[in-house]
Amino acid sequence: MKARLLYEFKQHYDDGAIVEMVLWELPQPVAGSAHRYKYRLFYGFPGRRVVGYDNESGKGDHRHAGATESAYAFVSPESLMEDFLADVRQRRQK
Repeated sequence: MKARLLYEFKQHYDDGAIVEMVLWELPQPVAGSAHRYKYRLFYGFPGRRVVGYDNESGKGDHRHAGATESAYAFVSPESLMEDFLADVRQRRQK
């Protein structure tokens, strides 16, 4: 099995904000993760991340909220997307 792109989405908002979500299925987990998914979920503005979820090799699953980085408990791709989009909705309501 080789890496397979499962989902890719990008949306631009009128206020200049961007949502970008990319999810891959890999033949084996990246270092630091126990699952076979590689993902990068971004919400913010050019040059400024407001919310982000990713599993950079060696760091494992984590999320960014502004300048704060914390561990993220990955359950499934569906839960990942739901959690991320809930954070985006919350930030956009502020």
